Amino acid sequence: MSNIKITGKIPLVGEVRVNGSKNAALPILAATILCENPCCIQNVPNISDIFNMQILLQSTGRKGEFSKNCYLCEAAAEISPFASYDLASRLRASFLVAGPLVAKTGYAEVAYPGGCQIGERPVDLHLKGFSKLGITVDIQNGYVSLKSKKLRGNRIYLDFPSVGATENLMMTATLASGTTVLENAAAEPEITDLANFLNQMGANITGAGTDTITIEGVKNLSGGTYAVIPDRIEAGTYMLAAAATGGKVKVSNVLTEHLNPVIAKLRETGTQVAVGENEVLVEGKSNYKAVDIKTMPHPGFPTDLQAQFCAMLAGAKGTSIITETIFENRFHHLPELKRLGAKITTEGRTAVIEGTGKLNGAQVRAGDLRAAASLVIGGLMAEGTTIVEDNGYLFRGYERLVENLKNLGADIEIL
Repeated sequence: MSNIKITGKIPLVGEVRVNGSKNAALPILAATILCENPCCIQNVPNISDIFNMQILLQSTGRKGEFSKNCYLCEAAAEISPFASYDLASRLRASFLVAGPLVAKTGYAEVAYPGGCQIGERPVDLHLKGFSKLGITVDIQNGYVSLKSKKLRGNRIYLDFPSVGATENLMMTATLASGTTVLENAAAEPEITDLANFLNQMGANITGAGTDTITIEGVKNLSGGTYAVIPDRIEAGTYMLAAAATGGKVKVSNVLTEHLNPVIAKLRETGTQVAVGENEVLVEGKSNYKAVDIKTMPHPGFPTDLQAQFCAMLAGAKGTSIITETIFENRFHHLPELKRLGAKITTEGRTAVIEGTGKLNGAQVRAGDLRAAASLVIGGLMAEGTTIVEDNGYLFRGYERLVENLKNLGADIEIL
């Protein structure tokens, strides 16, 4: 377990450059299973989730090396269609290899995924879609077995615009015969990035970024070089940290159109946000307003920034209402923020935050990746010293977070 020590009440000032997107890189790495030739994936974040995906891919025969934010993977002479519980349990994105494996080999046996415990991780939408593509599904002893003699395109309606299901089915359908149409598909930027990668490798996908995606099946995908988009969640985390501390920070290497929901809500608090070309300048105020937030599928407010905004709103003037609609168990951070002096009540998926204007340092414990980021922001806001017991969560999703915050003037260190 790694502990992070923070002495708060220091405004963050300076510039921070955002890394590649974790949530885009993971499915793209899984998609390399489909490719006949070597792939070079650039702008990949140096985080533990990526290392775990690399190990998982190596177990399937897709060997690769990761160096200087570039993942170079060889063409696999032979693919093993098995993803063990030991490997899958480390990573919520592990099930994304299921589709590529069955598309490539006709068979896959993949353990149920693990990772952060932010809610149920049902794969029923994935499985319903697989069956529509001509895949036989069998579930036994915690493993999902998939078999297909020939993949056939079909029209698939998703009951919920699941990001993971959209990604898995889109990857699988690239090698299916005929046309596949995904309706009520997820529209997140990471979906578009995956589609762009697949298309560059030879796929024929249109409509990514909308609720209807059409995939014309091809016989094979080649290989090549591709750069992952910047991480909008990392960018939002730095923006909220700057605003919460009353600082002034330029966040660079961003796609500003991906940040519209967080920009809108920050401006609603009274925070100044200036949008430039591939950068945003955030200038916080000492007396900012409360706002209401409801997480929604893209282009709504992202669930992955809900926890960080909760920390900021604990110091706002007024009462905020936060509604979490994506995951049913994503309030791990709230009891810990209360240890810092936040006034919060919850009922189901709704939290009411009464801004106190003042937090005090305490020892707190992170329960998931974004909760860890929330508690770091809370510590930066608090009077005195905060110790965040992290258990490695931050390092699953943020590259050099502590170092970057220190460069912005924060009094923060890893113990």
